[in-house]
Amino acid sequence: MIETLDEAGRQLLFTGARTHGKWLDKPVSDDALRALWDLLKWGPTSANCSPARILFVRTQEARQRLMPAISAGNIEKTRTAPVTAIIGFDVKFYDKLPKLFPHADARSWFTDDPEMADATARRSSALQGAYLIIAARALGLDCGPMSGFDLARVDQEFFPDGQIKTNFLCNLGYGDPTGLHPRSPRLDFDEACRFV
Repeated sequence: MIETLDEAGRQLLFTGARTHGKWLDKPVSDDALRALWDLLKWGPTSANCSPARILFVRTQEARQRLMPAISAGNIEKTRTAPVTAIIGFDVKFYDKLPKLFPHADARSWFTDDPEMADATARRSSALQGAYLIIAARALGLDCGPMSGFDLARVDQEFFPDGQIKTNFLCNLGYGDPTGLHPRSPRLDFDEACRFV
């Protein structure tokens, strides 16, 4: 039987959650990051392809390699975040389909159509990045997703063989509420949705 989240659960994941840019000096454990993956991996992707590959940047050395690719407005928030997740996608994700989608020859759907493979990898890894944000919030972590960075430079630095491509970045940790701005508005239903 499917139950709905109560108001506290909806606040934790959506209405009360905020995008953080200022962080408390509190580390995120390996166990927390493993729990994050173990939760987000259950979100649906096209043909269960699960193309996301996540690199958790945590050490000072790795952070120094990342910083030259970060746009000026995101430098401080990234420098001080306990973890920066690089959410990428495996361009050969279809090689895992015999395991992930064993009831059909789904691999051939993508090996025979590189354009569809690329679109699927980008779309499904973006979905998995969104699941990462929801899972992180469910586990008590705060998030700061961003696209203000040099994508090609991140790929060159962290994925030089070209099999993984970066989609977006997400800082993770325990947000400092003193760094929050007043909440920005959202579109009303009638501004964004319609019935046909």
